[in-house]
Amino acid sequence: MILATIQEFVLTTGILNMDLKSGIMICVALIFLYLAIRRGFEPLLLVPIAFGMLLSNLPLTGIFEHTVTAFDVYMDPSKTETSGGLFYLFYSFNKLGIFPPLIFLGIGAMTDFGPLIANPKSLLLGAAAQLGIFTTFIGAIFLGFTAQEAASIGIIGGADGPTAIFLTTKLAPHLLGAIAVAAYSYMALVPVIQPPIMKALTTKKERMIKMDQLRVVSQREKILFPIFVTVVVVLILPPAAALVGMLMLGNLFKESGCTARLSETASNAFINIVTILLGISVGASAQGPTFLVPETIKIIVLGVLAFAMGTAGGVLLGKLMNLLTGGKINPLIGSAGVSAVPMAARVSQKVGQSENPTNFLLMHAMGPNVAGVIGSAVAAGVLLSMFG
Repeated sequence: MILATIQEFVLTTGILNMDLKSGIMICVALIFLYLAIRRGFEPLLLVPIAFGMLLSNLPLTGIFEHTVTAFDVYMDPSKTETSGGLFYLFYSFNKLGIFPPLIFLGIGAMTDFGPLIANPKSLLLGAAAQLGIFTTFIGAIFLGFTAQEAASIGIIGGADGPTAIFLTTKLAPHLLGAIAVAAYSYMALVPVIQPPIMKALTTKKERMIKMDQLRVVSQREKILFPIFVTVVVVLILPPAAALVGMLMLGNLFKESGCTARLSETASNAFINIVTILLGISVGASAQGPTFLVPETIKIIVLGVLAFAMGTAGGVLLGKLMNLLTGGKINPLIGSAGVSAVPMAARVSQKVGQSENPTNFLLMHAMGPNVAGVIGSAVAAGVLLSMFG
């Protein structure tokens, strides 16, 4: 009796139920935790993602057990709602497209569009950095993905996790796990991926260029900007309303001067809570048996190519603008056109300062950086209009 009980207990432990693919994903999660904690690679993103990945790949936890949620019942009334894995319930908010706009609300409340308003030309750099989205779309089509799947994969090139999740829920929900993990992983690894590309495409002389100080932007300009952008973008691209609208609402909270409490909440407690829930649910979706398949590997490879092409597109346009302005633009700020805010702008600053310690590019890079946030949302609207 005692031996049978012990045997039954041993058989229900995770030790004897570990599979190779889950073991590989646990190792990946530990590497991510090391990069986040020891190396400081965007811990606010990477720690919850990595820990969610770790927990969901430990055997028999059931923490990401697929349950029938309200969303599933809505899509198929013949199903009956059931309870189940905690992280899967969190994940349903991604599937419903709820978390991404909420993240954008918080981002808007933390964003200063002043550098973009002061230097409108930086909008072009943000647009150029979306090159990775459309080139990767073409590459995904050649690899056999449908147009909807290719659009969802391509959006990884915008380096904007919420936008990638939002678009994928609309076009290719079956790829949501792989695309979300790829998008957020590459966002966190901006300091690793971007510098080699930036240095390969620029000369030392270009990297040392100092830029003139930006003009001071008035509060009136900052208040009118989110209203103007919302009206123009949504009139042209109605599918972008959820992302652009929430981004600009958050920014209006910040700049209006009369909603300090709302701005404080959106930019601190609110976005932190949503980031935790989104991060652990995204990480938990990377379960070895379903994640480590040929289709996912293709997405991971295409994702890094999309990110690289986006970085290259911004830098190359920066070089052209430098040529046209007689050497007044440092091409490094073009790499910040991907919308990983403010990580990409910090990388531009770091690479530029490594060549010239007296060079300060951060505020100049923030222009393309925040333009990239708008650009990725607009790109998502374009893709939704074409393939939604």
